[in-house]
Amino acid sequence: MQFPEGSVGHTLMQMRGIWHDSVELFELDGRPLSDDTEAGSGTPGSSPFDNLVYLDFDGEQLWLTNVHFRGRPAVAKTFKGQLRDGLLVFDPLGPGAYENVGVSGGAGILTFNARQLGPGTDVYMEPDFILLTAPGQRIRHTVLYRDGQAVRTLTAKGTRLSPCCKQRHALDPRGPNGPVHETPFQSSIWQHLSR
Repeated sequence: MQFPEGSVGHTLMQMRGIWHDSVELFELDGRPLSDDTEAGSGTPGSSPFDNLVYLDFDGEQLWLTNVHFRGRPAVAKTFKGQLRDGLLVFDPLGPGAYENVGVSGGAGILTFNARQLGPGTDVYMEPDFILLTAPGQRIRHTVLYRDGQAVRTLTAKGTRLSPCCKQRHALDPRGPNGPVHETPFQSSIWQHLSR
């Protein structure tokens, strides 16, 4: 499938495959942060740590799964979305959650963020800024907001291990057998907004 250079679809096509992300956490002023449990992270734990990232995109549907494999207990979290009107629209993150979308910052640059600010983003928001820096290399940077306040940053330096993610990688702590992707993640942290 062909997409214009710089579009969301074009960049997602370039990002397909299995990635190894080396992840570090930071205080807002740049000091290393050894643990983000108190900050209210969506998947809290120690820093630094390593993730496998499986990114499947067929030109319409996206499946993205992060798996901790070193530095934190093994956890897999899957997100699903689809391309609509040139934007990546993620499936709802949970009852009452904001709509999370992927937008372009130009060739090789994506941001996953709330389409609109409101009560849901006041509870929790963590925009992802993803830059393809060289063939098979990327940087992902996030800012975590809890209760409307910025509380920590995260930077992941990624290397692509494979252009295809049809089967689990040898580093996957879930073992070699079974599906790459899990049931899409949902959180209950916004449910009080849906009543």
